[in-house]
Amino acid sequence: MTPIKIGFVLPSNSKKPIPSTRISVLNLFPFLIKSNFNPKIAYEPEVDNETPDVDHIYAFIISEGFKIIYFQKVHGDSVVKLANKLAKEGIKTIYGVCDLVNISMAEATNATIAVSEYLKSLYPPEIQHKISVVHDGLEHTDVYKTSWGNNRGSRSNPLHAVLVTSLSLSHLPVLESLPSWLKISIVGRYSNQTFQRLREYYWTFSKLKHSYKRQKYLKFLFSRKIERVTWDPVGVYEAMKQADIGIIPIDQFPVHDPNKIPPSWRVKSENRLTMKMSMGLPVIASPIPSYESVISQNKNGFIAHSTAEWIENLETLRDPQVRIKVGISARKSVIKKYSTEEQARLFIDSIRNVK
Repeated sequence: MTPIKIGFVLPSNSKKPIPSTRISVLNLFPFLIKSNFNPKIAYEPEVDNETPDVDHIYAFIISEGFKIIYFQKVHGDSVVKLANKLAKEGIKTIYGVCDLVNISMAEATNATIAVSEYLKSLYPPEIQHKISVVHDGLEHTDVYKTSWGNNRGSRSNPLHAVLVTSLSLSHLPVLESLPSWLKISIVGRYSNQTFQRLREYYWTFSKLKHSYKRQKYLKFLFSRKIERVTWDPVGVYEAMKQADIGIIPIDQFPVHDPNKIPPSWRVKSENRLTMKMSMGLPVIASPIPSYESVISQNKNGFIAHSTAEWIENLETLRDPQVRIKVGISARKSVIKKYSTEEQARLFIDSIRNVK
């Protein structure tokens, strides 16, 4: 049987993909091939771009004989126009969305794949039948903690928390002051070149107009309890493996208005959480819908609604036996449900059912 040719229109270049491109597209290629699909990249930008001009790729798509086109995160007038043109040629189109609500793209395509049940729920009832859920699949599940240590944390021998982010944070969300027995590594988009990093610090400081914000930033930069680590695909797992606790504090601003489209912080996927949990880390996280659906409070993790709850949960995790128990439960609860294999199965089921 001739493989079904599926083309992917990407927001980032496959040689240097953003995390969502790697996780939700490139990691699935081997599974697609095994299931009689022929996945190819139909378009990728030189520089990351979620709203590209794709008018010029229509002829290429037709000439290549693609049966399905998957728009990963890309949107905008040009993309909607292309989806409508492809529909007239009988080519099925799918919109993959991970962190926003885009009704025009959902209406223009044959199907939408959302990254969480919560994100799916935000679309109008009349198009719910077109939307399915495929979570971000876990990577490198063979790397995980096998030792949790017996340390309770002290000023001279602090416990070590890790925060993984796609940003270069200029402050520590939620946690204004840290317990004396805790240090934190932020693994994020920081340069590994000293001169470049100093330039970044300078420009960030210069953009802050209020003195109290500058003071807060300087306190963050010079804190001996906070380390900023350059993200890389290998080092991030080593940083998590060496940590005692995983944390995901999130500034919940702007405040969510139930009568309006939710702010970006509220529609994030589970990936940062399930990644840490799959490592066997006991995790404390701020309350966002995708996290709340994964965590069973005090069993496989903790949701902290306030600074006081953050401190309370951190104190709970000073107990080595609690860290072990919660960490093992965390890994068991996510390792199969959020595996790449399982998400690939859901993805393939979704594209096979496109009408």
